[in-house]
Amino acid sequence: MVPAMDVKHINPFLQSSISIVESVTQVKLTVGKPEMTDFHLHDKYYAIQVGVVGEMKGQVILAIRENNAKDIASRMMFGMPVNELDEMASSALNELGNMIMGNTATIFSTLGIIIDITPPLAVYGDDLQLKSDIDGIKVPLMYGGEEYIGLYICVYEDK
Repeated sequence: MVPAMDVKHINPFLQSSISIVESVTQVKLTVGKPEMTDFHLHDKYYAIQVGVVGEMKGQVILAIRENNAKDIASRMMFGMPVNELDEMASSALNELGNMIMGNTATIFSTLGIIIDITPPLAVYGDDLQLKSDIDGIKVPLMYGGEEYIGLYICVYEDK
């Protein structure tokens, strides 16, 4: 098992996630209590996985409960009702993952750390169990006192 990343590198992921989600959905997120994770998503989730390569390596996963995913997709499509996570809703959510991680890469570049990202891969279903060889940190991004998005960071600095 590869150890988790240095905690000082978590802020670019949080800063990007909060600013991008707010700009595309008008939802103001707050940060919940970070914790080590086993990557077990017990409810029905839409999970967007984006790989990180370069001076850091690993994966970042945005895990979103089904109802929250529908809400986010609807907000991204200017209020169009989203009753199911169809191709259009999935495209919007995957683009959210791209936007967040692309902005994260830009923030890291200002710190002198060069990373790139892979295209997003989405998984949708009940009771998902993800596995990683890298210790993961989960940071809940909260809205209205409830977790709106689970930000799972399993990245290490490649020295």
